[in-house]
Amino acid sequence: GLVTANKRGEAFVTARFDTHTVGSAFIVLPKDLKFSWRDEPENNYIDRLINDKLKKLRIHPSDICSDAEFIRRVSLDICGKLPAASETQAFVENTQTTKRPELIDELLERKEFVDIWVMKWSELLQIRSLNNLVSYKAALLYYTWLQEQIANDVPVDEMIRRLLSAEGGTFTSAATNYYQNEQNNLKVAENVAQVFMGIRLQCAQCHNHPFDRWTMDDYYSFAAFFSQLGRKRGEDPREMIIYDRRRGETKHPVTGQNMEPRFLGGDLASTKGKDRRAVLAGWLASEANPYFSTNLANIVWAHFFGRGIIHEVDDVRISNPAVNRPLLDELGEQLTEYGYDFKQLVRDICNSRTYQRSTQTNVSNESDQSNFS
Repeated sequence: GLVTANKRGEAFVTARFDTHTVGSAFIVLPKDLKFSWRDEPENNYIDRLINDKLKKLRIHPSDICSDAEFIRRVSLDICGKLPAASETQAFVENTQTTKRPELIDELLERKEFVDIWVMKWSELLQIRSLNNLVSYKAALLYYTWLQEQIANDVPVDEMIRRLLSAEGGTFTSAATNYYQNEQNNLKVAENVAQVFMGIRLQCAQCHNHPFDRWTMDDYYSFAAFFSQLGRKRGEDPREMIIYDRRRGETKHPVTGQNMEPRFLGGDLASTKGKDRRAVLAGWLASEANPYFSTNLANIVWAHFFGRGIIHEVDDVRISNPAVNRPLLDELGEQLTEYGYDFKQLVRDICNSRTYQRSTQTNVSNESDQSNFS
């Protein structure tokens, strides 16, 4: 195959053969482009990695936004509400050089920060009542459980382990409602891959993924982690009991073979005598899984910038690469070092000059839609 560049910009070329899919990114620049990088101040690693990419693209970033713009932006993004007029005036008149970091710290301690992330996670986890399937009581208990996790600063990895390993009644063990909202175990596996790793694995259910590395073997080996998930009604007909049946396999629809549980993109799992879901949860929220921390970091980033470093955030695939892979990897590493306290990651993002830039463009970046200049 031959690929010819047409105009300035970025492109990603994908090649496939059999079960192999690979890709390579290209930056195309005019030969006669005149550009001289001006030294840009950098508040942290985010600015350094963003600027590294902008240099390659021959793009100057915008200037920093005004104080009035900043307090409005950061208040909306962290707390979901506008600042009072008196707060804005006091902030603009404040001459301290530390006022922006101090405002960020103050906003992070407000209850609205918890509220907005409970709302976002409620959407990701599909917390809702479903007529006769999920009662209002069960949905409310599930929501309250999630709210307690975030309000008490439970690390995200620990919250996910508790969620995926949950067993018992949906009234007495609220996290089990995750398995009541979706009762098709293949769909459960798809949801886990998409929400917690950003991977749309469902494309490999009937054939090998046309735009990614995943095969039907990968799909059914991953789905096997949920093949022994059991559900039964409790004494209260509104309640469902979630338990490990200790039996049940996932068959490959083409070969008829029972598929052994395998970590996505990794090794076979040792699940003999164990709850397969608990084994998966232990791997999913660990450093052994290359997708978990970067996916969470990307979700947080997208909240503050309106688009992900991989966009959309739940469409992680070879043919949809990160616009800044070093930045995404570093954000994932930082989140891991912070013990999955995503509040610390929010602090890094909001303190960066990248986040604090004006929306006004300059001559070099007026066409940039994805590199956060």
